[in-house]
Amino acid sequence: MKGANALLGACGLAAFLALGEAAPRLGLVDEDYFPPTSRIADALATELADDAFWTALGDTLTGWAIGLVIAVSAGIVAGVLISVTPYLREATASTIEFLRPIPSVALIPLAVLLYGSELRSVLLLVVYASFWQVLVQVMYGVQDVDPVAEETARSYGLGTWARIRHVLWPTALPYVMTGVRLAAAVALILAVTAELVIGAPGLGARIAVAQTSQAVPEMYALVVVTGLLGLLINVGARTVERRALAWHQSVRGEVAV
Repeated sequence: MKGANALLGACGLAAFLALGEAAPRLGLVDEDYFPPTSRIADALATELADDAFWTALGDTLTGWAIGLVIAVSAGIVAGVLISVTPYLREATASTIEFLRPIPSVALIPLAVLLYGSELRSVLLLVVYASFWQVLVQVMYGVQDVDPVAEETARSYGLGTWARIRHVLWPTALPYVMTGVRLAAAVALILAVTAELVIGAPGLGARIAVAQTSQAVPEMYALVVVTGLLGLLINVGARTVERRALAWHQSVRGEVAV
């Protein structure tokens, strides 16, 4: 089944690449704005041979990784504290609902004013966007704890940290992993967007330079790199999720299928 799905995916990708090669050569689209796949591939090969490209890739991954770690850590801690403290949950509910819908790109002017085009500007946007993905999932996970299991743990004399470890955390972990997976994708999007708009070092800034200099094949090649990077991050996050939840019914059912 998995082999058939992989074959279908490969066929779909091949068809897409063939269409990208044929459309500009047949005059269906302007080749100056949408070059054939072969030209994009040549530009990608040139980029891969350039040390500046790998430096930019490292800058993007650095902003992504640091921002993701901060957001996940803060989201888990804040989510657990808010959820297990009734008064705190009620006191922060309206604030969370107010701040969460604010688009991270709306904070770009603030980031530029505070930190210019430094890495800290990227981190501000990445952490803000990714934090909510984790926080909300953690809160849902904690609220899903079985009250009977919680009361049973109390009756056996388990302390607060023991209840968190043996009751709360196993229940919340599937939600946490979902939040981490979503946050990983959002963090990459915001890292590249911040570099593209602010001009912070990274793939986004390199895309902006290619666009302004009319290096269209190079621009598309860099866009392809960001897409592949997002794919790798998503696959990696799903792999970690399956291993962390190997004991969970949903993963056992997926493996069985």
